[in-house]
Amino acid sequence: MSIGMNDHSHWNAHLSGILAEFGCQTGTLHRTAPGTSSLVLVCQIGVPDALLEKISAIPFGKGIAGAAAERREPVQLCNLQQDLGGVARPDARQTGVSGSLAVPIFATVSAQVIGTLGIGMTQPHNFTPEQEQSLQQHARVIGGFFEDKAARGD
Repeated sequence: MSIGMNDHSHWNAHLSGILAEFGCQTGTLHRTAPGTSSLVLVCQIGVPDALLEKISAIPFGKGIAGAAAERREPVQLCNLQQDLGGVARPDARQTGVSGSLAVPIFATVSAQVIGTLGIGMTQPHNFTPEQEQSLQQHARVIGGFFEDKAARGD
């Protein structure tokens, strides 16, 4: 698959395919800002406009995506509407999402966290280990594109 790194429509199409695979209604893709411990939004699907500013830059450790980046492991919540799990912010409930899963994206050589990939569905859901592994595989593919972009200086 050829994805132009600066073409958000390609990223949205890629994210849309991931959401369809998992039966999810929302998704986010963040990239680590160079030299920082902050995530910047690359693309999103299904996030209410009122939250876009809040998710456009996320420090490691804040929210589900930030927790996945800081912990260097998948973070999931079965029912975000009922339990913030100690990681989600109250505003996250505005998404209408219940079941959510975020995974870190790693650089292949340095193993640094270079982004996060998150998905969510409107019903409560416990993602299975197989689903976590599948989303992590998508994150590895995306990580390769992020690294290619960095190597080109984009």
